Amino acid sequence: MPASNYLLTPFPTPSPTRRLLDEETAVRLRIAILRISRRLRPTDAGRAAGLTPTRSSVLLTIVREGSIGLSALADGESLNPTMLSRVISDLVEAGLVARVSDPGDRRAASVKCTAAGRRLAERMRRDRTAAINAALADLGASDRDALELALPALEGLAGSLQELLP
Repeated sequence: MPASNYLLTPFPTPSPTRRLLDEETAVRLRIAILRISRRLRPTDAGRAAGLTPTRSSVLLTIVREGSIGLSALADGESLNPTMLSRVISDLVEAGLVARVSDPGDRRAASVKCTAAGRRLAERMRRDRTAAINAALADLGASDRDALELALPALEGLAGSLQELLP
């Protein structure tokens, strides 16, 4: 393979009129987002229920979607089917989700949350919201305002990354 092929990137080339972050700033942003995400994953409610971060994420996705097919769930969670099958089995065994067969296609299956799963998900969300609010209380008003103003840009960034890194 010619050396020039190593330079090919699957990402679109940004418009020259857009200002990009320098590498150091982009790295700082990525690290800050990762640290926030990692610190919000475990919750008291999730730990008490014996959920791993992966199980928690899958449960919250199922709650958010209502009912979701296993292949769409695997794609959305970036899990291979074998790993997802184990996670779903654990959540079914815990009474948090239920498998639903598709009457029109016996090969297709989906999952939905049980009432217990929805209650646990709500407790986990409350834990995370309380943690965010406690951390925000330690920041100054200008930092809190800056974070609030940055939300639309961060939401747009999340959407763009989802398109670039499926």
